Amino acid sequence: DAPLVVARGGFSGVFPDSSYDAYYLVLITSVPDAILWCDVQLTKDGVGICFPNLNLANGSDISYIPLFNNQQKVYQVNGVPVNGWFSVDYTFSDLGNLSLTQGIYSRTERFNGNSLKIMAVQDVVYQFNQSAFWLNVQHDAFYTQHNLSMRNFVLNVFKSVIVDYISSPEVGFLRSILAPFASSKTKLVFRFMQQDDIEPSTNQSYGSLLGNLTFIKKFASGIIVPKSYIWPVDSSNYLLPLTSVVSDAHKVGLKVFASDFANDAQFSFNYSYDPVAEYLSFIDNGDFSVDGVISDFPITPSEAIDCYAHLGRNASKQADLLIITKNGASGDYPGCTDLAYSKAIVDGADVIDCPVQMTKDGIPICLQSINLFDSTNVVQSSFSNLATTIPEIQAGTGIFTFTLTWSEIQTLKASISSPQAKYFLFRNPNFKNAGNFVTLSDLLAIAKTASSLSGVLISIENAAYLATEQGLSVTDAVLSALSKAGYDKLTTPKVMIQSRDSSVLKKLHDPCSAW
Repeated sequence: DAPLVVARGGFSGVFPDSSYDAYYLVLITSVPDAILWCDVQLTKDGVGICFPNLNLANGSDISYIPLFNNQQKVYQVNGVPVNGWFSVDYTFSDLGNLSLTQGIYSRTERFNGNSLKIMAVQDVVYQFNQSAFWLNVQHDAFYTQHNLSMRNFVLNVFKSVIVDYISSPEVGFLRSILAPFASSKTKLVFRFMQQDDIEPSTNQSYGSLLGNLTFIKKFASGIIVPKSYIWPVDSSNYLLPLTSVVSDAHKVGLKVFASDFANDAQFSFNYSYDPVAEYLSFIDNGDFSVDGVISDFPITPSEAIDCYAHLGRNASKQADLLIITKNGASGDYPGCTDLAYSKAIVDGADVIDCPVQMTKDGIPICLQSINLFDSTNVVQSSFSNLATTIPEIQAGTGIFTFTLTWSEIQTLKASISSPQAKYFLFRNPNFKNAGNFVTLSDLLAIAKTASSLSGVLISIENAAYLATEQGLSVTDAVLSALSKAGYDKLTTPKVMIQSRDSSVLKKLHDPCSAW
């Protein structure tokens, strides 16, 4: 069976968690059997609501409503004092004055204040009765301390609606409902928290309980584990070797659901900021597949499962289009280096590109910018005193490729492009200076030996300035490199040349017509 997609609080990466809109968006964007997740909280009058947090301030506008001013309280939650507003102090009617808001502040607030009301558990089930439903009971012990019974609530809900899954990180709660649900189709799932956290019923760490899965099997049919339990990462945010958690759980008959998936959360650099690649590592890695994933963006695992899992590299194309690189695989390695081009070919690119720049000694090289500031460590080199301003090329200072010879450029280190660095989003930092610069001739040789490539895209800019001010003819250099590489006698790979300067294309048109 395909892994299940569990939508945590609905499509909570976009709309406020547990809102009508968040749940509805799941139905129209995700796989048909996507499961709606509800974090259950109890009100003062025993009504169960779907709300992501014990503290009502983390997901609603309660802190901005005058009616609730100065009503914060401090309660002990698993031994930790928490300050805020809590559902145990209000009736369900009281909470009707609130609107749901996005509780993760890095996400859009555009849907806050849209009169998205807190919903009772039964209301969610009734309104979305075509979907499977998952109740997560996170804080049974807390509600017990406040004379509210989560067990009684769940049993009452079971009498009127179908609940497909019930999960909890508390052993005692799951054991307390085991008998009533023994003959039902409802599956009980034990949720693991961080390995050093203490499970309140047994007073053992979750890491310790992980080593005793046969014990978990006595009262649960599955487990939820943070994704780091399966694919841990090191302090630099690179993947460590795969653990045996999934295979160990499967051996004792437990289903495994991986949690903590979100497109906008930081994940391992190994995935190159591609959330689909992350999901595939859990469902299509050659060793195992988890039985489900819990996500704030359920459309993405739906896409991974239905569109990309088990495709293989020889899958037929769904559309006739070319994949053209931008400076090679420049999201993985410094652009226009041998590593970037090799990775692009392995990844299945059809066409590799070369933005041609000229060196002082007339060598055409592949580099994303004529300004060495943009893609090398030239500022930290002995050539830093060569900075100058050339208005015909760009505003601001730079050290330009035609200022250095090819051998001098080879002494520099390449630098990876991180366009979102101001938000502290860096690309592949362990390899930020990896790879060797290549000449156009090097690239043409690479393309000839890569049978999977259909073409090469050559970009030419600043030709007029180079010819008139530096005495360098980039068009002649490109034609010479193509001829020496034998491309004037080849039909494949195809050579494409682009430029914003029409005179460049006119000059190249006749001698290049055979290509």
